Amino acid sequence: MSYVIEMNHITKQFGSFKANDDVTLQLEKGEIHALLGENGAGKSTLMSVLFGLYQPEQGEIKMNGKPVKINNPNDANELGIGMVHQHFKLVHNFTVLESIVLGRETTKIGILKMDEARKKVMELSKRYKFKIDPDAYISDITVGMQQRVEILKMLYCDNEILIFDEPTAVLIPQEISELMKVMKQLVAEGKSIIFITHKLNEIKEVANRCSVLRKGKYIGTVNVADISKEEMSEMMVGRKVNLVVNKKEATQGEPVLEVKNLTVKGKTAGKDAVKDVSFTVHKGEILCVAGIDGNGQSELIYGITGLMPIEKGQVILNGKDITKESIRQKCLDGLAHIPEDRHKDGLVLDYTLQNNLVLQTYYSDRFQKNGFLKFDEIREFAKGLIEKFDIRCGQGEDSVTRGMSGGNQQKAIIARELDRNPEIVIAVQPVRGLDVGAIEYIHKQLIAQRDAGKAVLLVSLELDEVMNLSDRIVVMYEGEIVADVNPQEITREELGLYMAGAKRGVKNEEN
Repeated sequence: MSYVIEMNHITKQFGSFKANDDVTLQLEKGEIHALLGENGAGKSTLMSVLFGLYQPEQGEIKMNGKPVKINNPNDANELGIGMVHQHFKLVHNFTVLESIVLGRETTKIGILKMDEARKKVMELSKRYKFKIDPDAYISDITVGMQQRVEILKMLYCDNEILIFDEPTAVLIPQEISELMKVMKQLVAEGKSIIFITHKLNEIKEVANRCSVLRKGKYIGTVNVADISKEEMSEMMVGRKVNLVVNKKEATQGEPVLEVKNLTVKGKTAGKDAVKDVSFTVHKGEILCVAGIDGNGQSELIYGITGLMPIEKGQVILNGKDITKESIRQKCLDGLAHIPEDRHKDGLVLDYTLQNNLVLQTYYSDRFQKNGFLKFDEIREFAKGLIEKFDIRCGQGEDSVTRGMSGGNQQKAIIARELDRNPEIVIAVQPVRGLDVGAIEYIHKQLIAQRDAGKAVLLVSLELDEVMNLSDRIVVMYEGEIVADVNPQEITREELGLYMAGAKRGVKNEEN
């Protein structure tokens, strides 16, 4: 069998840590080959080796049977290898067109000639139904559109081997199905795709074969048609994973969080992102705010937690008006926040894990005396949380948080927030970009909070999560609540219609 790409016995080390330990991957021409593994299994590292970002300590790469040396991404591009990174590599103050031709510019006597580039980009955009505006600035376009720009960058370079690193982690369901169509179209045209993901239903939908990594080691390659999602998840995690959320009936108690007529301005001047929104979250329930990204959910949570100013309205926690309180006081009153952007709002990435775990409690008598931190006490506390919440990290409590995998960064935030025994947990897309093992774990933690009589306010774009985890769903569309429904009494299709604004329900005023 001849392969377009063979990565044979690749080992990549960082210090004494082996991110890839004797891994072999073989890509056939015209296939979508899924690369599956938990967070931190070594998938992105392996692809960074193929793309020339890292040099392996051992192993070789062959292309069409011949050994090749890839010293940097320029070498990869010359060989026809392109990559869409998990965190997009785009220049925010460039236009779409400038971003696509960056590094491949056509010049004449030192002057940029963009006419031919514009023509080629627009032809590609039309061919794949991308509908891009070449003159829009990257900073002004949606995440889904930014991803299309990344794909066009690869196609503009005429790459034949395309690496997609977690391409659906930040996309809404409609954008995901569009991306799947594009991937199928690309392989039909003879291109070959490596698709890094841990979403099993996406693998079943588009991939021909799937290779599994676990803790840096190669576990095996399977034909996707011959294996179930349960078997794939067991290969990935090394144990049986329950893909269905088990929870008992909710027993709704007293109101905990009351949001009354809340209005929050959007980031663009003059427009309200949240318009006169009211709802209540009770003890012992998980209330989910569902909706397509960009319909005011983020601003709603920023308003409640104090990250954005409120124009009008009230936020009441256990009968106390906390609308104008500081963020620290809101935390002390019993509000916990698992934020949407774990890097920007959840962690100080260059702090150690132990320092991140006391970010909201370091000023308490337990961790300081007369303004001096009790380092031994902080260390012991962090060790306890690392064990209790199964946070995996190279140097334990001294690990720098930036170097940890996404799943373990998320566990650190959840450990810090839940350890404070809050009255309400506000969890915004808590499992975005995480693997099935981490998702199962985090869902269990949120259900445990609910079963302990606490309130949980969940914001999610994932329909499966919305339907499985919530006891009640409110749907936001264009800054307003358009439905208040019971997940047991609604279909996914009906929920999708509410989310798309095609249907409006009667608001349940009692809740």
